[in-house]
Amino acid sequence: MPVVAVVGGSLGGLTAALLLRDAGCRVTVYERSRTTLQARGAGIAVLEQTLRYPVQRLGIEPATISTSTASMQFVNPDGSIAHVSDQPYRFSSWNTIYRVLHDAFPAGQYRLGQELVGFTAHEQSVRLEFAGGGQGAADLLVCADGIASFGRRRLLPEVAPRYAGYIAWRGTVPEADLSAATYAALHDAITYQVLPHSHILLYPIPGADGCVEPRRRLMNMVWYRNVPLEALPEFLTGQDGVSRTVSVPPGQVRSEQVVELRTAASQVLAPPIAEVVTSVAEPFVQAVFDIEVPTMATGRACLIGDAAFAARPHAAAGTAKAAEDGWVLAEELIRADGDVDVALARWQERQVALGCSLLARTREIGDSSQFTGHFHPGDPRLVFGLYGPGR
Repeated sequence: MPVVAVVGGSLGGLTAALLLRDAGCRVTVYERSRTTLQARGAGIAVLEQTLRYPVQRLGIEPATISTSTASMQFVNPDGSIAHVSDQPYRFSSWNTIYRVLHDAFPAGQYRLGQELVGFTAHEQSVRLEFAGGGQGAADLLVCADGIASFGRRRLLPEVAPRYAGYIAWRGTVPEADLSAATYAALHDAITYQVLPHSHILLYPIPGADGCVEPRRRLMNMVWYRNVPLEALPEFLTGQDGVSRTVSVPPGQVRSEQVVELRTAASQVLAPPIAEVVTSVAEPFVQAVFDIEVPTMATGRACLIGDAAFAARPHAAAGTAKAAEDGWVLAEELIRADGDVDVALARWQERQVALGCSLLARTREIGDSSQFTGHFHPGDPRLVFGLYGPGR
């Protein structure tokens, strides 16, 4: 089996690295951060594919690393229920899943402070160059380096992220800090409120320490709001004066923006939802982008996860797609008896089709909410799933 270099040590990169190691490959993960990764306040819905490695390969019970809710509900501005359906989901936090995957991978093969700055593909290998003069070599380069992927820019310079026209306000509040009425209204459901050219959703995730016990968890909120393209650079400029391209982290959002968020929440959101939003100590912002590539493999290098397809969050399938890319890559390498060229050709045919389908579906959902007004309570398109609603 081939020697593999995985660039990017987040959830997608770690999942791919673990699966390729299990398949018999010699795998090294190169992460540009100099410290162990951490995402503050990042709640995620965990589909089957996201939990597949922890559950199937590590024997972890889903209930120990994720919360669960029994229903999907939509509320009116006064807090009354507009629609409710039986729709169980599981949710977790980025940090919780990352810790599980990181702890399962050999520490000596997860190398921090390794920023890829160049690579050269040969017929049977790839030569890697890192900041500071370091070098490496592999039979296969897996670029799992996210939405700002260096690998994608190098392989497909014509492909660029396309701003969707709106941003996501995000943040968490300890359930213990919520009023009894708000906790009762929100704790066992994913809760939506549909607004003109906007929508918000809330769901419980594990606490900062990974605790999944009710009242010791966090309530996670995501509020999608439109920001014109011409206003985006200013909107993404933090208190430090730095204009980011994708996200302004907790603690850096300007105070006037936080005041506007809380004022708007008090004016237009249902009381339980408004309580959560106005109670978030350090809300943060992520701009929503589409990325679509025509190919995921060139020579001995390939792109997985957001490096290839960045789909809008509305199917809750971003981490699931990244994990599935790793599962299918390992599967095709085993099927091809380690022949990288054969495996990559088969793999990318499957995964490009999946990426295009997912992106089209999430783009339709997002546009129907933020622009066309066709987003409505109980819309069956909103059921989470990687391969389709509920799939």
